[in-house]
Amino acid sequence: MTTTAHAQHHLTTVITHWPDLQDALGTPNKVASFGVGLRAYLAALDRIDDQQAEAERQRARDLRLLERDPAQVGERPTPLRVAILDTMQAIHADLLECADAVAEVAQRQPMGQLPAGYPEADRARRAVLAMKDRHDPRRWKWTGPQPAAPYTALWLLGRVQGAPGPFHRLDVRQAELIAAVARSAAERIERALDISVERRTLDQRHEGCGGRIDVHGGEGKTPLAHCRLCGRIWAEGVVAA
Repeated sequence: MTTTAHAQHHLTTVITHWPDLQDALGTPNKVASFGVGLRAYLAALDRIDDQQAEAERQRARDLRLLERDPAQVGERPTPLRVAILDTMQAIHADLLECADAVAEVAQRQPMGQLPAGYPEADRARRAVLAMKDRHDPRRWKWTGPQPAAPYTALWLLGRVQGAPGPFHRLDVRQAELIAAVARSAAERIERALDISVERRTLDQRHEGCGGRIDVHGGEGKTPLAHCRLCGRIWAEGVVAA
């Protein structure tokens, strides 16, 4: 794909999946094996040796909570998933910075007034046109409330697609800047939502033959583990020779 096509694809990913990030923001983390996404499964594999110790610590915390006065001030579970929140804030900041930079070059200056000497009727018509141009809602604003991430991505998408408005055509540098920022944002979203295609070779080896184990997953599909040496395959509830 061209730079423009890549930028459009990634910006569309940001726009369409932003509500999914908002939904995930208040969703408790899941700890399980297959069926909850590749990254969650790999994290579970990495933690498997510590799970028993963590369970003991959790039981101790639960006992302490039962003994505490309900009115006592103390630590409480956070209602938000901090990793998701950090991802959303980082993406939003990058998109805003990109839009600021693009608008400095691509956004046309507001229309000016006609100088004295022109007929009054022409000057009056020009004044109305200049006011409309100055307050065109399609213009990017550096001051005032900042638009949310999906609206910022939508504004950048309009510039990539050459949508009408008070703008010059993007040059190569601006197009590449938008494409790079959009790609980074889309990749962050896909990782955060566990919908990207991923592959990882585990440090541990297959106990039966000593072969390296590859884990494939992402895109919402059930992860699969595959032994390179003997060909054995593991999936959710299934072991295939």
